[in-house]
Amino acid sequence: MHLKLNLSSSSSPSNFSLYPPPQKTSSSNFFFKIPILPLHSSLSSLLPCASKDSFPPLLEEMPHSSSGSEPQPPPPPAELLVVRRPVKEYSEEDDESSDDVDEDRFSSSPIDAGLAEFAKKLPMFEPQRAELKSEERPLLVNLDLALYRAKVLARNYQFKEAEKILEKCIYYWPEDGRPYVALGKILSKQSKTSEARAVYEKGCQATQGENPYIWQCWAVLENKMGNIKKARDLFDAATVADKRHAAAWHGWAVLELKQGNVKKARHLLAKGLKYGGGNEYIYQTLALLEAKGNRHEQARYLFKQAIKCNPKSCASWLAWAQLEMQLENNHTARQLFEKAVQASHKNRFAWHVWGVFEANLGNVDKGRKLLKIGHAVNPRDPVLLQSLALLEYKYSTANLARVLFRRASELDPRHQPVWIAWGWMEWKEGNIATAREMYQRALSIDSTTESAARCLQAWGVLEQRAGNLSAARRLFRSSLNINSQSYITWMTWASFEENQGNAVRAEEIRNLYFQQRTEVVDDASWVMGFMDIIDPALDSIKRLLNLDRNSYSRIPDSSRNTPGATDTDNSNDPSSGNPDNNDSPNENSFDLDAFIREKLSLDPSNLDIQMQTPETSAVPRRVKLPRRIRSLGNNQTPATTPVTHSTV
Repeated sequence: MHLKLNLSSSSSPSNFSLYPPPQKTSSSNFFFKIPILPLHSSLSSLLPCASKDSFPPLLEEMPHSSSGSEPQPPPPPAELLVVRRPVKEYSEEDDESSDDVDEDRFSSSPIDAGLAEFAKKLPMFEPQRAELKSEERPLLVNLDLALYRAKVLARNYQFKEAEKILEKCIYYWPEDGRPYVALGKILSKQSKTSEARAVYEKGCQATQGENPYIWQCWAVLENKMGNIKKARDLFDAATVADKRHAAAWHGWAVLELKQGNVKKARHLLAKGLKYGGGNEYIYQTLALLEAKGNRHEQARYLFKQAIKCNPKSCASWLAWAQLEMQLENNHTARQLFEKAVQASHKNRFAWHVWGVFEANLGNVDKGRKLLKIGHAVNPRDPVLLQSLALLEYKYSTANLARVLFRRASELDPRHQPVWIAWGWMEWKEGNIATAREMYQRALSIDSTTESAARCLQAWGVLEQRAGNLSAARRLFRSSLNINSQSYITWMTWASFEENQGNAVRAEEIRNLYFQQRTEVVDDASWVMGFMDIIDPALDSIKRLLNLDRNSYSRIPDSSRNTPGATDTDNSNDPSSGNPDNNDSPNENSFDLDAFIREKLSLDPSNLDIQMQTPETSAVPRRVKLPRRIRSLGNNQTPATTPVTHSTV
């Protein structure tokens, strides 16, 4: 049933007659004209102009009478407007009755035709369109919960479930950049680079290019794939989207460092500090550059600045500890490792590097304990098990090492260093065929990475010792095709040719290395102008920039604000950097057992129990390899005597 409003057109296009003309015999004739009102105007203001006793209501139901005695109403005019109910009151009966209205009624007036087209675009005038969007959009808090849920699933390697959640997030919140970033990272972990690139591109379009995080993640992906030029363009787009985005400046600088453009990298890092303020990662990268240039005091100063930006930065403490470790300041390095694990209790890199550090110093039991703690809090990390397996092989038995290698390969079958280390151990044990299988498995994962280059070099040494000279040459050449800057590979190949009596060829290989190598020349003059950008308010900058080492002793004040620095005993201060010949752990250092009980809820006596697993077969199943890799192992006689020396 429809309620109809009858409007008859007059000669004037700007006025309409409100009521139909009465009969000529009637004595109560009354007419008036009103201007056209918009649809949203109220019609109640027109009611006082009409007499309630002599006129019908404004919105009335049209009668349908067949009696000839009653006066017949005039036919409906062409300008008839149909008032349709909103969506909430929509019913099927109204839909059926609305089909009886001819659309040609709306075509008599251009104004009415325009209104009809406008009404079709509104959901309240088009119930069928409204049904497509009847499902309400979830609240924004559901996006945060869904992103956290996807993060937890990704940590547990449940990538399919995480992808479904993130795709729903993109469907409901296409303007938010976080689902695109999370989904792209998950796809990248699975080596689905084309799908990840499509997700980033879609995210940039949905956010109209204003989200720097998507640009940056896309740039990192292209950098990993070797598309350096495109990665530069994407990093540039990220900085244009938000010049305060320090991660984009830092990632771009790291790219330039890998390409040997040190000055360009320093310029980008300076811009990151200028626009984004103090950033721990930028300070840390600058400190590593100073350490590489043997400017150790400047490096320590920059590490302190990084820690001031974030005292809980485990990466800064760890990088500083590695600097002191290289300088053989073992006591200082140990203190910094302690600060690193206190800053991040479950950081796998901190436990791993600290454990290897103690093992190299001869503290095998402590190194083994630290690696086991790291594995207990990171049970899905294969690197910790790999280092623990090498430690057990060196100080225990090969069978225990095989068990650990097997577990590491099961945790992440695509982790190449595990297969390479396992193959090296089997080669040392004299199992040449098994070692070849391990190397082939590593290359079947990806034959273009630096790990693949190291694998080919190690495999070349194996074939050299086995007497397969042509295969060894092909493997060395393949390794250099991937990484032409590997000094070890060039010198190993030259030594191999020299041992075969080809002294001229060996000299040619050495000369070729020095001719094609990319030598990075770092200049210290940049520090004079760059430190002013870091913090121009510090009075100690001029003293720090003085290249005289005696001036550094007058800057102990900056270390007092560094977390972990002590005011009473400067020898225990990690920032002091003084060498300590005593490599044994300090008795006054923090209690490791009490720390893991309180912070990690671990029992030190149960670490060995957590490592126990049933022993399985150590030989993996065969995999199908590319033809060029498979041909290297044909017609090779395995050696039966163990090899006691390695040049890998």
